[in-house]
Amino acid sequence: MAKIKTLVFSGGEIHDYKGNGQAILEALKGMGELDITYVENDLDALIAPKLDAYDVMVFFNTVGEITDAQKNGLLNWVASGKGFIPIHSGADSFHDCPEYRAMVGGHFITHPHYRDYQVSVADQSHPVTEGLVEFVVRDEQYILDYDPRVHVLCAALYQGKAMPVAWTKGWGSGKVFYLALGHDPAACGHEMFKTLLRRGVLWAAKKE
Repeated sequence: MAKIKTLVFSGGEIHDYKGNGQAILEALKGMGELDITYVENDLDALIAPKLDAYDVMVFFNTVGEITDAQKNGLLNWVASGKGFIPIHSGADSFHDCPEYRAMVGGHFITHPHYRDYQVSVADQSHPVTEGLVEFVVRDEQYILDYDPRVHVLCAALYQGKAMPVAWTKGWGSGKVFYLALGHDPAACGHEMFKTLLRRGVLWAAKKE
């Protein structure tokens, strides 16, 4: 069976993109299904046809600006049937690009202080979360404005209301899996982060 051509992108200047990029690579290491390429802080990697060789992309990035060529390359690539996995601040990127925000399914509003909090599994039947139960993380909880049509897989309470921690959605013929966990390398090293990421990559890359 051909391996899943996987691009891991890490960039942006607010989070520790270098440390997080390495932690994400470590989380995916050992998955024999994947053939991984790593790109750091070079958004020109999104310009068509550079993404054509890949099946799925894990995307850790914070704020920044995206050009029309970069935006079109990314959005059209996902819509063609590829998998896109924005991590944590992937929902806090390209504030001036509503099309990117629409593809992700939501965007960052605020966050409480870095702390321990409990994550509940909202859908135990989905391939990403099948058989998983609630768990505790030490991370930065993202509070998001999100499209109510996304399929919420995991959630955590914030001021008495459930806030998504992971969701899936479609974009054209492609798949999007958003994971709000992963503020820093330590958070990316949590076993549940790694489990959700690995399963998310396999789900997003699968053609249905």
